[in-house]
Amino acid sequence: MKKIILFILYLSIHSVVSCQIISGIILDAKTQSKISYASVYFNATSAGTTSDNAGNFKLDISKNSLSPLTISAIGYYSVTLVNYQTTRPLTVLLTPKIYDLHEVGIKAKSLKRKRKQNMNLFREEFLGTGTNAHYCSILNEKDISFNYDSDADTLKVFAQKPIIVDNNALGYRLTYYLDKFEYYRNGRTTFFKGNLIFEDKIGADSIQKQHYNKIRKQTYLGSRMHFFRTLCGDTLKTRFIIQNGFGDEPKFKSLVTRINNEYYLSYPTNIRVDYDRDKSLIQFMKKPVYFNKTGYFDPSGINWKGAMADQRIADWLPYEYIVE
Repeated sequence: MKKIILFILYLSIHSVVSCQIISGIILDAKTQSKISYASVYFNATSAGTTSDNAGNFKLDISKNSLSPLTISAIGYYSVTLVNYQTTRPLTVLLTPKIYDLHEVGIKAKSLKRKRKQNMNLFREEFLGTGTNAHYCSILNEKDISFNYDSDADTLKVFAQKPIIVDNNALGYRLTYYLDKFEYYRNGRTTFFKGNLIFEDKIGADSIQKQHYNKIRKQTYLGSRMHFFRTLCGDTLKTRFIIQNGFGDEPKFKSLVTRINNEYYLSYPTNIRVDYDRDKSLIQFMKKPVYFNKTGYFDPSGINWKGAMADQRIADWLPYEYIVE
């Protein structure tokens, strides 16, 4: 009898563990051809894998089961899966990127000058202008293109290959799959979206590690990640002040709804978030906005203004980051 109970217990445990492995195949949405060596990962983390030469993949999701799953490949738009099944293999269809850049007809000298201007502007808007950005470099700028015949007010940026960034302030190498980038000159506003993978560059050098950890903590404090972790009950003491449009501090229950391990942010009006001297504004694009304890939030639900809007690629940390 004891052996039977142990056997049943083993099967139960094995079943739970098996459910933490997700598998599937990645195909071209138009041709149905298999996509080799695509990246399958949890956005803004270092956790992921790649598809084999037949487009197949397997990934352990046990440590990231609450996070959306992203699939990216060179020459394709990324796909992000939120409510995916672990009980059966997935079929993921990626759409090819097709760009019409219209660079023909522009004189070589003029094109070179315009490209330099556009690249400088792209670096500022993509990496940011803060201290960390000064220690970042884009390793494959040759893979970045601009549409010179587009609306004069709008700078559009394209990249078939992922953009590789070395962040020597925080000690990471980033692989960023850019899906869209537009800078609106009249309003001086930027919109870009994509997905990224972090690679930790910290080695055995303890002094270097201490330096990176110091800068990472400074970057984390007051960040969007810090804010959402605080709403989930971050144990680190914070100085966030949340106010509505009337200057009143809303009660926590009026802001956050928790359903099991899922959290949702919502409020009838925009809310202001202050951290020391940094002031930010959250404009709701949709309600409620999903977030979780890693600091992940649905970016399509919020339009940021102020200090948090200025936090760009150079100031982003992976969702696995833990304050030391």
